[in-house]
Amino acid sequence: MTQPATDAGPSISRDDLKSKLTDIQGEAQEQVEGVRNQLLATGVLVALLVLIVAFVLGRRAGRRSSAVIEVRRA
Repeated sequence: MTQPATDAGPSISRDDLKSKLTDIQGEAQEQVEGVRNQLLATGVLVALLVLIVAFVLGRRAGRRSSAVIEVRRA
């Protein structure tokens, strides 16, 4: 058989649990939003870097393979 609970401290009510869980959930939401903003900023920077690299490589390839056309009049 189990022993009856002793009155060692104040009892925890349903409202106490609900308020504590709400506090924890609010803190977790703040952390998620902070990480989301960091990931968004990092993604934008990576996309910008990829565009710049593609532009520079495209210019080099265009210069290297450009034809020289000589026009002669008779």
